[in-house]
Amino acid sequence: MTEALQKLHCAKLRREFSVIKPARSLKLQKFTQELSDFMSCPHQSNNTERELNRIRLQFCCNATGSFILTKRNTAVNQSIQYETSSTSTYIIYESLHSMLPEDIPWSGRRLGRCAVVGSGGILKNSSCGREIDNADFVIRFNLATVNDSDVGLKTDLITINPSQLRYKDLEKNPDPLVERVSVYGNATIIITAFAYTFCTSPSIRALNVLRPIRPHQPVVFFNPSHLRSLDRFWKRRGLQEVRLSSGLLVISSALELCEDVHVYGFWPFDSDLQGEPIPYHYYDLKTPNRRMHKMPEEFVRLLQLHSQGALTLHLQPCSSPEADPENHL
Repeated sequence: MTEALQKLHCAKLRREFSVIKPARSLKLQKFTQELSDFMSCPHQSNNTERELNRIRLQFCCNATGSFILTKRNTAVNQSIQYETSSTSTYIIYESLHSMLPEDIPWSGRRLGRCAVVGSGGILKNSSCGREIDNADFVIRFNLATVNDSDVGLKTDLITINPSQLRYKDLEKNPDPLVERVSVYGNATIIITAFAYTFCTSPSIRALNVLRPIRPHQPVVFFNPSHLRSLDRFWKRRGLQEVRLSSGLLVISSALELCEDVHVYGFWPFDSDLQGEPIPYHYYDLKTPNRRMHKMPEEFVRLLQLHSQGALTLHLQPCSSPEADPENHL
């Protein structure tokens, strides 16, 4: 194919992928072949689209001021509503309020180039570790394992699912949790403490335990008001599911907080772009929760943002350890 024809072909694919199609209507083999072709095209970052998305998200959801619970955005004895319930509330008494950060740590500045690293099996043998570690700010999920070859070692923000905090006698024996989080250095730990009522107790217990032992590794809580706003934002755009995945929630916040968002390890299918089978996670053999999250539907939204130039979606191995993220395809 000549260079001119290749440019036309890439422009056609970019237009096609910029339009949302329901994931259930996709014919996977044809979809992955066309997507493989598209991912071989030079990525076109679009500053206008990035700023438009930033403005939309700041107007509706305000990660800049309400990403996490802080002393600035939460008052003593304030009653906060849970993310997933219109009737369940929790009172922020002084004992918890005193442990909240004064403000959002990154308030007043953009986070530069952010790498949002999902746990998808597509990262296995990807050689993207160096590229990820070169980002200004690296976000990971659910205490995912790190390694220097495929996913990198640098971590600035790590999520924990409250279900990962079910340790017996944590106050008496904090070592297993301390050992697990210390892998991430001084990375901020963020927990969905107010997603459901059963999340709150283990989350606060973890905060109480880790605060004196790991004083340089902050533990913070997602602001449920911010997460509800993001849920409404995506529902208005046709994404209907029981609850958005933590991945989409964090990517949405990153689009507001970061100058440039690069997304790795988000791939909801059980084979890669070449049709080779891959695990759901790069580090284990667990299967996805299809009831809770509609990962393919979320993925087509990310693909749309990529095709519009609002973020960069990485779906292929990084060409070399020194690869420039702007020439990743």
